[in-house]
Amino acid sequence: MGVNQCVKVALFLGLLVLFCPSFSSSEDVKLKVKGVTNIATTDENFICATLDWWPSNKCDYNQCPWGKAGILNLQKHCPTMRKKENGLFGFSVGCLPKKRWDEVNHFLNKTGVKFTFGLNALVGKKNSKEDQLNWKGDWNPNNAISLMKYTVSKGYNIDSYELGNELCSEGVSARIDSVQYAKDITKLRHIINSLYPNATTRPKVMGPAGFYGKEWFDSFLQHVGPGVIDGVTHHIYNLGAGVDRDLISKVQDPYFLSKIAQTFKDVSTAVKEFTPWAGAWVGESGGAYNSGGKDVSHTFVNGFWYLDQLGMTSTFNHKVYCRQALIGGNYALLNTTSFIPNPDYYGALLWHRLMGTNVLSISHDSSPYLRTYAHCSKQGSGITLLLINMENSTSFDVSLVNDMNLYPEELASEGINTVNLMDSLKREEYHLTPKDGNIQSDVVLLNGTPLELTKSKEIPELKPKIVDASSSSPIKVAPHSIVFVQINNFNAPACAPPTK
Repeated sequence: MGVNQCVKVALFLGLLVLFCPSFSSSEDVKLKVKGVTNIATTDENFICATLDWWPSNKCDYNQCPWGKAGILNLQKHCPTMRKKENGLFGFSVGCLPKKRWDEVNHFLNKTGVKFTFGLNALVGKKNSKEDQLNWKGDWNPNNAISLMKYTVSKGYNIDSYELGNELCSEGVSARIDSVQYAKDITKLRHIINSLYPNATTRPKVMGPAGFYGKEWFDSFLQHVGPGVIDGVTHHIYNLGAGVDRDLISKVQDPYFLSKIAQTFKDVSTAVKEFTPWAGAWVGESGGAYNSGGKDVSHTFVNGFWYLDQLGMTSTFNHKVYCRQALIGGNYALLNTTSFIPNPDYYGALLWHRLMGTNVLSISHDSSPYLRTYAHCSKQGSGITLLLINMENSTSFDVSLVNDMNLYPEELASEGINTVNLMDSLKREEYHLTPKDGNIQSDVVLLNGTPLELTKSKEIPELKPKIVDASSSSPIKVAPHSIVFVQINNFNAPACAPPTK
């Protein structure tokens, strides 16, 4: 989890191993896809990743996994963040030099990403005498105004500003009252409107950037006026501590993974009720807190949690999902020292390229260890499926049923107005599996080929397996695998171009 300022970039245990004889089996599964209408929508840039401030001596569980990945990277001529026993998050204050701000913006603007920057929400506030965690007083925006004025003068493109970090509900090391925070973020909106008079290029306002608590969130959302916030951001670390010995089991347990669904639903409901003009975001999520699990979070098996999170949040109408982190800690999408992509990077990239903004209903009556999600395809008029097999010895032979019922609740007969389509669908399949069958491998295979950088350090081409319509074969989802399937000729009215 981050300190009180956070940069976000949108796009993009020692274990005892027992060797036992394995017995594989297969199971037929019929997936019912309801393509008449969508059930939710995401932003075009749903995939997002964070950059954080942590210095190299940010250590947890006798390891220091951040290296030089913190965005300040121990700049000279500026107070650096140092260990401080009574400091916020255990560190002293730091600063962001203009030179570093220029470098960050040159890099981000050059890559064409959408850039959200987190502002310090505690400036001007003081600890309550009754409760040291509770910070009182009005936000002093002078430092933020200075930053914005400089940013405008340089012509840097900022997609959005977020106020504070993990200060809502119970807070993490600090917290702000919900009504006071609403007052502060309203002030931020007025400042941004003034400094960015062109509404078409004006940055959005995001918040509260912390963990969901119903009472605090409802109160905050009821006290911000129309048009103040554009995105309601909340954080997710549902796997617990990175040192948890059960971490590898949790990421493969569909029952455990589903526990967080209620939070996604509650946030989505609150946004719809109180601020329907805004969208729900997961503003930061690394799975396991305190930099992630050193033998799990950067390996293939973590994709079961991560891609399931992407699928789940999209069904609950979340617009953006920000992974902690692009680089730094054990949970980064890139290796902290070599910058080589970890397996989840490729999962995120495939999602970004294949999964469109319209979310479809999909269901089956088979094993809960087969997680399934469906979207309209990003390119073309068909659909793309995400299939996650958490079983270690069972494969699934998946066939599709196109449910065209407009009013399924009024039809008692199973199968009315549905069509089994496997004999007429041409599809492109992307099968992700771990190297040597080791789910804790840092190397992921695409259709049996290791995904490795080219000699010129470029991302390799992600080639699908083409399955001709005449084969009428089911989609075979191997044990411990993740599969994206793009089906261009799936007749889904929800995915057709809008009529005039």
